[in-house]
Amino acid sequence: MSIPVRTAAPSPLDDARLDSVNEDSIRRLVHQFYAQVQRDDLIGPIFGRKIESERWPQHLEKMCAFWSSLLLKTRRYDGRPLPPHLQIPELSDAHFQRWLSLFRATTKNVFNAGDAAAVSAIAAKIAHSFRLSIALQRGEDTTKLMPLLVSEPVEKKS
Repeated sequence: MSIPVRTAAPSPLDDARLDSVNEDSIRRLVHQFYAQVQRDDLIGPIFGRKIESERWPQHLEKMCAFWSSLLLKTRRYDGRPLPPHLQIPELSDAHFQRWLSLFRATTKNVFNAGDAAAVSAIAAKIAHSFRLSIALQRGEDTTKLMPLLVSEPVEKKS
């Protein structure tokens, strides 16, 4: 009798050719996305408290390396992204939902449609993993924690 082996769920990148993803487009993604984050009423203040204004250039470079490592397999990122998020007690699903909405909108602006969907799917997996880790650290029941549905951000009226 053989024991079934569990394998990881396929990545959105497994069968994808990311035609519009390169170092330049990743840089545009990161810089456009975090410009929106800094202006956002919900998640902007959290980032503002955690990243001093003079440290934003380093943070952006680190995020470029992170996404380059994930999307292009460059291995430029050398870090652990989860621990800083575990140190933010107010993080909630609403924050992750906003992050994903802004991220998805930015991917659509930077990449072709197929690449935007693949990159957004990776971000959704990361967000879900972070949410699970945060819930476990807080001693919460994770058995009913489902991935977030991503919606388009609502445009603010001036």
